[in-house]
Amino acid sequence: MKHRFKKHYTLEEANGLLPQIRLWLDRLNRLREELHRYEQRLSGLTEQGNDIGGETVNKWIRSLADTQELLAEFQKREIFIKDLERGLLDFPAIIGDKEVFLCWEQDEDAVEFWHDLETGFGGRERL
Repeated sequence: MKHRFKKHYTLEEANGLLPQIRLWLDRLNRLREELHRYEQRLSGLTEQGNDIGGETVNKWIRSLADTQELLAEFQKREIFIKDLERGLLDFPAIIGDKEVFLCWEQDEDAVEFWHDLETGFGGRERL
């Protein structure tokens, strides 16, 4: 049977990554807020016709680079961020002979749900 994903997580593997993932998600959400603040500041400067550069641009670029670095951690592990604000993630897995997603939300203590590849959060079922 051909699978869509190269990496498939066991429940133990997914749960074992949660402490690190929580740190990454917290950092991503802080960076998202920083980027929003910098973009608002930069937008105001460009509307006034100012030459923008210096510290604000450097911080904005650093935040973008940090965001890209963290997102790459998820991408190389084939862990899918479905909603960053909620901390909703999908881990490819095999249940029986079927390729599915283990589904986790940041306020949950552990991975306890799964859903088909096509159904998404609305199709979640308890493991």
